[in-house]
Amino acid sequence: MASSPASERNSTARPAPRPNTAFRRLRGRLSPGEFAASVRRAARDIGERVSCDARYIGRVESGEIRCPNYAYERVFRHMFPGRSLSDLGFAPRAQVRGRASRSCTGPQETPGTLPEPQDHRSADTYEESDVLRRVFMAGGAATAATLGSGPALPPGSIRSSRPVGAAEAAAVEEAVRSIRLLDDRHGADGLYRQAVQPLRAAYALLDAGAQRRSTSDRLHAGTGELAISVGWLAHDSGRFDDARSHYAEALATARMAGDAGLEAHAFCNTAFLARDAGRPREAVRAAQAAQVAAGQLSSSRLLSLLAMREAGGWAAMGDRSGCETALLRAQTLYARGPADADPEWMSFYGEAELEGLEAQCWSALGHWERAAHHARRAAELQDPHFVRNTALFTAELAGDLARQGAVEEAAEAGDRVLDLLDGVRSARIRGMLDTTAGVLAPTRRVPAVAAFLDRRTAGAAAA
Repeated sequence: MASSPASERNSTARPAPRPNTAFRRLRGRLSPGEFAASVRRAARDIGERVSCDARYIGRVESGEIRCPNYAYERVFRHMFPGRSLSDLGFAPRAQVRGRASRSCTGPQETPGTLPEPQDHRSADTYEESDVLRRVFMAGGAATAATLGSGPALPPGSIRSSRPVGAAEAAAVEEAVRSIRLLDDRHGADGLYRQAVQPLRAAYALLDAGAQRRSTSDRLHAGTGELAISVGWLAHDSGRFDDARSHYAEALATARMAGDAGLEAHAFCNTAFLARDAGRPREAVRAAQAAQVAAGQLSSSRLLSLLAMREAGGWAAMGDRSGCETALLRAQTLYARGPADADPEWMSFYGEAELEGLEAQCWSALGHWERAAHHARRAAELQDPHFVRNTALFTAELAGDLARQGAVEEAAEAGDRVLDLLDGVRSARIRGMLDTTAGVLAPTRRVPAVAAFLDRRTAGAAAA
């Protein structure tokens, strides 16, 4: 059958990607997630803001991104002084998509994340695809663009004149990254209600269906990950019933699609939620189910995290033996190092998170000194990019020190959390700080404690 003029134009406009072997060599032995973290750190060093993640690195190395936008170019030149774009394996900007006239103003790749509310970005650094804006945002999820500005249509209003395609699937994936980035920086409280609308739109796209199996698989995976991300926002803001519902939706999506990775992720978050909600046996069972699903994958780091979730369940049950067995398994698996098969969503699971989760286990078992040791290590090791986690681990440290009797040091840690809460809104962290304040209250005569308690009360009154 003869091809249509449109298909002929498409076939000539975008040649098949050629792997960027030069860029892959520069990554060396780092995993895509670890290399992405180094890109973000380099960006901060020069005052740039890029939302690099493992998938972005994969798209560069596969040749899908033939030329970075100007923000990424400046970061890469900072990381690899003296090297041109050609040295880094990229095509000349004027050749990308044959759009020389737009090469200085238009984006050259799909975004790493969507923009933050109230952020100012130039045309060079605003990494958003016009295609994604049209098909997904106009399709009923305008809030995905800013997670909070402008009205959004109900999901039932989505009507497509053509089958759902790769652009829609990509837009769902970008909504996931946007939510994760904003949560890392600001916490969940202000995001949950706005993030629900993109999720509804994603499910409406699933209902509309996709012609290609590969697109349908991407859409199922993206929608499931979006459900988990929205569930986490509910979880961290204390809406446990909502979180459980979202995680259950993600698990059902995973089962329908036969997606073992998504199933493992859904069970992982279910285990975490069950522990926080006071259902430790369910936490252990969910973590074990996640490990069964993850056994089909080749990610030791994922299995390590799931073992940590199991350890948290055992600790909440007061079972030290079960906890220590799971902790040892988690540490052994973590030591095997990163792999290309590590899921993108696990970018948070580094040495700091490993220490922080162990601190939570020892705290649940009542071993305050040991818990404080690991919490301090977690706070020290945490990448500043993850502001919320820095606040979380420091709040954990404050609570452990308070119970240990080191009240002045606990108050100092509590003050550091209050500093971080100026930019982070998390009901979970505030609840931890409230508990610590209750432990410290009988020692108000200590000046540092009194100052912390007064400051916390004043902050709560102003909120």
